[in-house]
Amino acid sequence: QVQLVESGGGLVQPGGSLRLSCEASDRAFFSVYAMAWYRQGPGKQRELVARINNDGTTNYADSVKGRFTISGDNAKNTVYLQMHSLKPEDTAGYLCNMVLYYADERGYVEVWGQGTLVTISS
Repeated sequence: QVQLVESGGGLVQPGGSLRLSCEASDRAFFSVYAMAWYRQGPGKQRELVARINNDGTTNYADSVKGRFTISGDNAKNTVYLQMHSLKPEDTAGYLCNMVLYYADERGYVEVWGQGTLVTISS
C-alpha cells in the first residue's frame, strides 16, 4: 500500500516562505498521472491549491496564483509546493494527493497524505 509522506509545514510570519514536500513511499506503480496539494482551513471546506499533471501542465487556485509554485520530480516520486508571501488566510492543513497508475488490474489509484499543518501568524 503506497503512502504519501509530507514534510515542511510549520509556523511562519506573514510574508514568509515555506516549502512543502510529499514523497510516495512505494515505487511499484508504473507512473504518476497527477500530483496536487489541497488545503483545509479551520471551518472551511477542502480546496485544491495546485495541481501538476504528467504533461507538466499546472493549475492553481486564484488565491495563490503568483505566490505558490508546484513542481514534481517523477524520478523521486515527489511533489513540492513552494509558498511565498504567505498570509494568515493561508493557514490550513495541507494535504498531498497523487493519482498513480499501476500496470495491472488496479489501474489508476488516488492516494492522500496525512497532511501537514501550515500556520501563518505573527
